[in-house]
Amino acid sequence: MALKLLPKTFTKRQNFLYEYCVALSLSTHPNIIGMFGIAFESSEHYGFLYEAALQKDLISIIKPSEGVPEPTAKKVTSQLVSALEFIHSRGLVYRDVKPENVLLFGTDCQRIKLTDFGLTRPKGTLLKLVSGIIPYTAPELSNSQNGEAVPIDFTLDTWAFGVLLFCLMTGYFPWEKTLRSDPFFEDFIMWQQTGSHEELSWHWRKLTFEAMDMLRQLLAMNPSERSPVNKALRYLNYPWIVDNWKSLQELK
Repeated sequence: MALKLLPKTFTKRQNFLYEYCVALSLSTHPNIIGMFGIAFESSEHYGFLYEAALQKDLISIIKPSEGVPEPTAKKVTSQLVSALEFIHSRGLVYRDVKPENVLLFGTDCQRIKLTDFGLTRPKGTLLKLVSGIIPYTAPELSNSQNGEAVPIDFTLDTWAFGVLLFCLMTGYFPWEKTLRSDPFFEDFIMWQQTGSHEELSWHWRKLTFEAMDMLRQLLAMNPSERSPVNKALRYLNYPWIVDNWKSLQELK
């Protein structure tokens, strides 16, 4: 059992209750953190009890410049797809897919669970402000101008899911921010437009054709062309990492 505390100085009561109720309603899924139905308020905090993850989170096992073993990446993928599809079936956009929010239960990612639903909102909610552009931020949010409101959609989760898969397989972020000023993202845009991977940075070459094809669909620049998260399941039986990656890395 673990305790989540939210300081009242930074948290509105209605936002706390919303997060708690969303988490509670989703907690029946095996890949979403369990809740105990206990919430409270003190003079300085709001809080609730949830299932404790003694194995920490996904970021703790991703080795920089290496990632995780391919079988582990595929275990995480199938479970995340299940959790995200469940969230989407409730008409909700999770909006916070990242390794820190994937908690580990058991060894070797036999069971993982999503946590932290503070950003989760119904599909179609207008988002007027993006507080910082990070690797997981979909380009349609990064490119919003003059405070223009953007209706959120399941494709935001698909984009972040694709970035997370890249991190799992390579141990790198594909870019720092989804803006053309980022040279890695600019190279990625060229690849999406031309199909030529020669411009991509070195760590993409670790991936097989099938893995790159999967990411190309999950990370489509146009949200209307972006595949749903379950498209990743079609690639589970294909290799994701090239056989001679270690020797190629030594020759870099």
